[in-house]
Order: sequence, then structure tokens, then C-alpha cells
Amino acid sequence: MLYSEKVMDHFRNPRNVGEIEDADGIGQVGNAKCGDIMRMYIKVDKQSQTITDVKFMTFGCGSAIATSSIATEMIKGQKIEDALKLSNQAVVEALGGLPTHKIHCSVLAEEAVKAAVKDYYDKNGIEYDCSLYAPNNCVCQHN
Repeated sequence: MLYSEKVMDHFRNPRNVGEIEDADGIGQVGNAKCGDIMRMYIKVDKQSQTITDVKFMTFGCGSAIATSSIATEMIKGQKIEDALKLSNQAVVEALGGLPTHKIHCSVLAEEAVKAAVKDYYDKNGIEYDCSLYAPNNCVCQHN
């Protein structure tokens, strides 16, 4: 079998699909080569810096949908600095593996989370380490 049961479950029954109208952070990443586009929305409790809600909209293949879905489950309820530690490897492991040619989907899921956090930081004037973000998603203002 090409895909694990967990991948198929998250593809068939994705969790946290949709938009958050008054999101505190929105991150969108995409890969024109494969056509996958992910948009991640986060709601943050400003006092505790905890992600209280997270939703996603993904246009792409089954692996892109599954990685977006599991990533939202992995960061919901987490402190924002812990959500930043989410790695594509952790996403792949949580799904029970992905075919090699679909690993890029897990990278997009990681980048979408980071882009949403970066947007939250930018909107709230919170300083951050620019090196934590993919080069195409981060333009340092303090060069």
C-alpha cells in the first residue's frame, strides 16, 4: 500500500478545515511546481500565547490535505513557541510515513504553520528570529 491508514483517514476526514474570520495569524505557502497551496489560520490567546484554534484550507493532493490536517491537530492547544518547533519530519512520523515523492507536502505544512505564526508576530509587533522562517516567507526589516 502506498499510503498509511492514518494518511487515508486525514485525507478522507480532514480535521480543522475552514477559515477563521478574525484570525490572529494567516500563513499561505505554495509550490507552483506541484500545485499544492496551503493556507493556515491561527487564533492565539494573547495572555498565554497559546493557539486556541487553528484551521486550514488546502488546494492540492491527498498528501497535502492529510499533512495540513495532522499539523493543525499537532499545534492546537500548544504555546506558539512550541508550534514553531513543528518539523516536517514530525508531521511525516505522525502520519505513519509518506512516499518519498510526497515529502514536500510535509514541508509545506511546516512552512504554513511558521508563516501563520510570523503573520501573528508581525501584526502584534513581536520580535522574532528571521532564520526560523523559510527564506521566501521572511523579509527581515532589520537588515
